[in-house]
Amino acid sequence: MSINLKNKQEIVKKYGKNEADTGSAAVQVAMMSKKITELTEHLKSNKKDFATKRGLLMMVGKRKRLLSYIKERNLDEYRDLIKKLKIRG
Repeated sequence: MSINLKNKQEIVKKYGKNEADTGSAAVQVAMMSKKITELTEHLKSNKKDFATKRGLLMMVGKRKRLLSYIKERNLDEYRDLIKKLKIRG
């Protein structure tokens, strides 16, 4: 269910400003997107797992807030990020 260390390092390298940049909003959004994808797959086979569903909805809300923060700060970075993550049609 959780992202392993290798995947985290790849995400930080791809979306962060440097290899130690784990807290920037773009990296957080990328990690949440990965977790959201995994939880969505889990819920497809476990339809009655309501605790996971609640956690998923909370994660989607937090990702939405972080994306709006990025959008306020830098519109070009926001557009680039959603294009890379393939979110928001």
